[in-house]
Amino acid sequence: MNNNIFFFLHNIARQSAFFDAIVSFFAVYFIYIVIVSALLFLFLYFSRKEFIFLCVSGGLAWILAKILKILIHTDRPFEVFPEVQSLFTEVGYAFPSGHTMVASAIAFTLFFINKKAGYLFMFFALLIGLARIIAGVHFPIDILGGFILGALIAYFLKERPRIFDFLPF
Repeated sequence: MNNNIFFFLHNIARQSAFFDAIVSFFAVYFIYIVIVSALLFLFLYFSRKEFIFLCVSGGLAWILAKILKILIHTDRPFEVFPEVQSLFTEVGYAFPSGHTMVASAIAFTLFFINKKAGYLFMFFALLIGLARIIAGVHFPIDILGGFILGALIAYFLKERPRIFDFLPF
């Protein structure tokens, strides 16, 4: 099923250079817009503790994704299937998707702070994941794993507010 979903989505790629450019933008660069937008949103409208909560959540997601990739050793689609041509070069192991994991951690952190913003950023996280499947650098299970793990990081940090008690503000 994982492979069937992957090929269904990946076969959308390479039909139009314009569409491939859009997919590549969302798969590679959009995460930076998501991060900056979330930080600006919290910095302008919420307290410093919530700003730090977002930074810790996103940073921890990034670190945990790197560690899990080393421990799990899952190949990328273009390594498993020689006929798959990714839209851009990606190195390292696939599971979990670090881009999706960070975007999900940010989205759920924002959800716990502001529901409307959280829903918007969840959509962004799913968009990033979908683009990475279409681009041929992740399987759907990599995206699902990254999304769930990012959500869990935000949830467990939310449940442990004492972590942020040392802050002077």
